Formats: sequence, structure tokens, C-alpha cells
Amino acid sequence: MTKRIDATFAKLKSENKSGFVAYMMGGDPDFKASLALMKALPEAGVDIIELGMPFTDPAADGPVIELAGLRSLKAKTTLKTILKMATEFRKTNADTPIILMGYANPVHYMGYAEFATAAKAAGVDGAIIVDLPPEEDGELRSAFESHDLALIRLATPTTDDARLPIVCANTRGFIYYVSVAGVTGKALGQSAAVSDAVTRIRKQSGLPVVVGFGVRTPEQSARVAKDADAVVVGTAIVDAFHKNGQDAALALVKSLADAAHGL
Repeated sequence: MTKRIDATFAKLKSENKSGFVAYMMGGDPDFKASLALMKALPEAGVDIIELGMPFTDPAADGPVIELAGLRSLKAKTTLKTILKMATEFRKTNADTPIILMGYANPVHYMGYAEFATAAKAAGVDGAIIVDLPPEEDGELRSAFESHDLALIRLATPTTDDARLPIVCANTRGFIYYVSVAGVTGKALGQSAAVSDAVTRIRKQSGLPVVVGFGVRTPEQSARVAKDADAVVVGTAIVDAFHKNGQDAALALVKSLADAAHGL
């Protein structure tokens, strides 16, 4: 499954451009609406989809995504629902990578081996489990490796030179750099600091580095794309979809993706 991720970044590199990663909350406001949005994202310019798994206690998420998760849970979304979304998406799109993003509790409850098997069957390419540090992700990582799935880790402004090799070791697909210390939706980190961090992480990991947390506008997307292998936007998209519907969300996505691509 990591072949889709690798192929995506190889294509972007051959075209000399940065990629665009869109985060959306699975099941918000319901299965049908969120699946329709998911299916429309690639045509709007999205290179990789981060599909949020709702959780009752999202420690790393700001209020916009937290509320989206609560709406999703109210609609009876479960981890199996999210995997069903991926399955349905794969019926019409075989190429766009899907990265699940969320917290360890629902995955642990399902069982790491069972989750890996189900994710593989659904056409998922990897996952970011926000609250599962390298010291504790061995069981999930082993299950993922058995199914050629990428367990993607986060690096932050507080990840120092002693910690970075631990974060990068055994990470596959890409490294997600969180541009600010804090929850999603906060202000974007300073350009120079982001640039230096991307260079340092890329050198340590040998992997593409995507940058997120705080990107809201096309101008910010273009600025981050000058240094990052891909730009991630979540809060702005989730907010636009909730407040103004799919067309408005997709128009925003296209503007952000075009900016990341240098168009």
C-alpha cells in the first residue's frame, strides 16, 4: 500500500512541485455527505487524503475538528464506518493515497492486527495515530509492516536532535511536521523555522516531509510549499464544509491545492 504514497511523491518530484494533503473528518455530518466530499477531493487537486477517525477525547485537535468529531459520533460513526468509507472510495479511485488519522483508543479496542487487516482490505495506505509514541507503537507497527501499510509519525517544534532519530526510525511514507506547538487550527509557524525543520527532518529520515497545522489560505499554502514536500490543510476545510457545504469546501480546496502546486 505504501506504493501509492511513494508513487504520489515520485510524480510530484518529477513535476517539480509540492503536493497537497486534505484532512476531512469521516462521518461528518453523516456517512453519505462525507463520502461525497471524499470522492470529490482528488478532482479538486488533492494528492493525498487524510481521513479523520472520530474520537471522544481528541487531545491534539482544536475546536473546529473536535466539534466535527462529535457530529460524526452523533451520526453513529465507528471505526468500521471509516473503513467502509475507504472501501467505497476505492471503487472509483485506485490511485489517491488514504491516510487514516486519529487516536489509539478505537484502534486498540478493535485490535492492532485486526485493524491492519481491515485497513489493508479497505484500500487504506497508512495511518497517523496521534497519541501513540514510538516507544508504544511496536505492536501496531509490526501489524502494519505485515500488510505493507505506513505508520506515519509526527515531528514538532519541540522534537530535538536527540528525539528526531527515534521519531524517524521505522516511519514509512512520509513524516508529518506540525508547524506549531499546540492543537490544530492555530497560527502557522514562522517560515524560517519551518524551513529549517523540514531540512533537518528530511536529512534524518530520507522521507518526504509534509507540513500542517495553521495553514488556512492559498498564500500560506504557497509559502509552506516552497520548503515542504506537501502542504496539509484540515481545519479550514472542515470549517468550510460545515458552514457552507460541499461546493464551498471544494472551492477552498482547489485554491489551496493550486497554490501548493505553484499554479
